[in-house]
Amino acid sequence: MKHPSQEVLALHAGGDLGWMARWKTARHLAGCERCTAEVGAFARFRETLPQLNQIPEVPWNRVAADMRANIRLGLAAGECVRSSDRPLRDSPLFTGARATLALASVLALMVTGLMLEGPAPSMASSNEPMVQATVNGIQSRSGDQAFGLMHSGARSVTYTVGAQGTLGARYTDPETGNVTMTKVYVE
Repeated sequence: MKHPSQEVLALHAGGDLGWMARWKTARHLAGCERCTAEVGAFARFRETLPQLNQIPEVPWNRVAADMRANIRLGLAAGECVRSSDRPLRDSPLFTGARATLALASVLALMVTGLMLEGPAPSMASSNEPMVQATVNGIQSRSGDQAFGLMHSGARSVTYTVGAQGTLGARYTDPETGNVTMTKVYVE
């Protein structure tokens, strides 16, 4: 049998449970003497609480003076115990040379990042055949000669690139709705 928690029993003794929790707890209490005794103890304690409210007068001025004296004593003791270590900014870890080295490292990292993000140089020479995607279609170029398949006006073009020198395009013609697939090979 699972017993309700101490909090639930205390809330039941004070009548502060919701209706469902109160019903469940009452069902449990009907068959459990131990929990019924705890609820009774909580109820008796609840009756004595108003009597505890009558605390004798406390000399607050004397208590406040004692607290101030204890705080001063603690601060003075802390000054006696404190070591005479230099602050961290005055230590040799933070010299001008180290700060300069850190700044140069960050700068080198930024320059490397910019170089890696820049455009890649073209690897193909102008005399070798190559296939490339242009704004208006796919183009096969070799030296000064070029052959292009145009797909102007198409809104969504899907390109596929093959490792053997192929380039394909798939698009829908906006006027007719026909799907066109082109593939260009380089030899």
